[in-house]
Formats: sequence, structure tokens, C-alpha cells
Amino acid sequence: MSHDLSTGAHVRPEPGSVEDRTEAIVHSFEDAAPHDVDLSGYAVEDWIAMLLFWVMALFVFLQFFTRYVMNDSFAWTEELAVYCLIGVVFIGSSMCVRTNRHIQVDVLYRWLPKSVGRVLSTLVDIARVIFFAYGCVLVWRYVNLVGNEPMTTINWNKSHVYWVVLGGFVLMLLRSLQVTWQHWKQGYSILERPDAYDAP
Repeated sequence: MSHDLSTGAHVRPEPGSVEDRTEAIVHSFEDAAPHDVDLSGYAVEDWIAMLLFWVMALFVFLQFFTRYVMNDSFAWTEELAVYCLIGVVFIGSSMCVRTNRHIQVDVLYRWLPKSVGRVLSTLVDIARVIFFAYGCVLVWRYVNLVGNEPMTTINWNKSHVYWVVLGGFVLMLLRSLQVTWQHWKQGYSILERPDAYDAP
């Protein structure tokens, strides 16, 4: 609401004017009911992935700042940013396993009989568990094979990165077992009933 300087009275803005729309936006914030933030849907891997993401963002900013502002780039920032990205990918993948957000094709289940779809979905769950278990074994072997190799720009051991990757695979395996058990108990998976997983 504007103020008329000549009379000292408040003047209501014209409907549809910029001032009227601004007033409406201000009142919408005033009328919005405060609500509590619910963090219960987040698990440990979500927080680790977020922490690694912000550390990576800090390294990227530091690289940009030292290269274009100080004209003397810190070479180690690029390598550490890449390693943080690796951590975000593998730790974040366990978050996708937990929430059933990996890429999957469910079109076949629309035409399959329910019993056949249930069997096929269970086989997919078992195959996923086997895949992640085998991934854990392979990464464990890799860590033991080349774990003492130093990083390129700083004198740190690359095994730190491989341990994060192994941790990601272990988390994916555990979450996969959890999701398989959940599908077994409820009698369907996201492949059979994707609509049941659309709710936040």
C-alpha cells in the first residue's frame, strides 16, 4: 500500500499493477504457516556425500581463485577435487540404492502376470546384491594391489581414495540387502508398482 504525500492517506494500488503484485507476494510470505524441517528421511551416506560435495566445491573455488585472481594456481586443488567427486559418486550411489533411484526399466512389468513380475523382480534384487558383493571383492583386491601408490601432486597415499570407494560399495551392498528385504516383506518392488514410490 502506497502513501499519498499531499493528503497523508494510504492509497490502495491499482489491481494488476507491479505494486499490487508486490503486496500480494509480501502477504503470501506473511500468511505462510511455519513448518518444522523433517530430516528423518536422510541417512548417514546423505550427509557424507553432502560433506564431500562441499569440500569439492571449496577445492574448485580455490583452484579458480588461485588461477585467475592470484595468477599462480595450486596444482593440488584439481586432483583433490577429482578425488572428492569420486567419493560423491560412490557414497551418493548408496543413497540411490536406498531410495530406489538408480536407472531401471519397468515397462515389461506392465504386461507380465503379477506372479511372473514378482519372481522377476526378486531375481533383479538378488542380482543387485550379488553385483555389489562382487564389487566389494574387486575393490578390496584393488586396494591391496595398488594401495601404496602416491598421489600425483601431493605426497599422500592414494589408498585413501580407494577406501572411500570400498566404503561406497559396502554401503551399496548393505542398502541393497535392506531394500531386497523391504521388497520381500511388502510383496512388491518399484519395478512392479512405480506409483507407490512417487510419494515424497
